[in-house]
Order: sequence, then structure tokens, then C-alpha cells
Amino acid sequence: MGYLVLFYSNLIVSAMLFGLILVIHFVHYKSFHFIDTEKFVEFHNFHTTNISYLVIPLMIIEAFTSILICFFYYGFLPLINLILVLSIWLVTFSFQVPSHKILSNGKSDNEINHLIGKNLIRVFLWLFKTVAILLIIL
Repeated sequence: MGYLVLFYSNLIVSAMLFGLILVIHFVHYKSFHFIDTEKFVEFHNFHTTNISYLVIPLMIIEAFTSILICFFYYGFLPLINLILVLSIWLVTFSFQVPSHKILSNGKSDNEINHLIGKNLIRVFLWLFKTVAILLIIL
């Protein structure tokens, strides 16, 4: 019974993050191009501060439950599940965080395009992550 709570918690959080990254990628990041240069820093700071309240706790829960799943139910799929989480964190801190740091100083269409392009990696990683935990449950 306890393992089902762990598996379903991981699935729910992963699905929430996948849905969130879809909206961020296909709507929100692309809207950065339409923000006036004079208002961009204020808008960007608002975005990064407020999205962090959603994303950070969910990513921590996802990582923690993925570690527990891999620890207690070690196997190929739990290991893939954990590797995907680690890959998401690596891409986030290697590409997204530095891009947001640059954008916090001012609007750059090239950096916005870079942010969008590299974010597509996270879209696919979260898709695969959600499928991996779903396969573990099934």
C-alpha cells in the first residue's frame, strides 16, 4: 500500500510539471518577445519569482520521491526514472538558469530564443519522465 502512494505521488507531480512546462514553453516563454523593452526586467523578475513558488517545491518532491522509488524498488525503470530527473535538473541549471540570469538584466531576443530552444529539451525529458513512472505503475 505504501509504495502505491509513493508511485502515484511521483506520477502526479511529474504530470503537473509536464503540464506546467508545456504552458511555459508554448505560451509563456514565447510571450517574452512581446513585452516592451522598458518593462521587460520588471516582467521577467515577476515571472521568475512567481514561477519559482510553483516549480521549486514540485521539482524537490519529484526528485525525493524518485530517489525513494529507486532505493526501495531498484530496477531498470526506477533507475531510468531517476536518471531523467537528474537530467532535468542538469538541463535546468546548465541552460535555463543562466539564460534567466542574462534576461534579468534586460531583454534580448537572441537569449529568449536560446531559452526557448533549450527548454524544448526539458519538455521532452518531462514527457519521458512522466511516461517512465506511468510504466512503473502499470
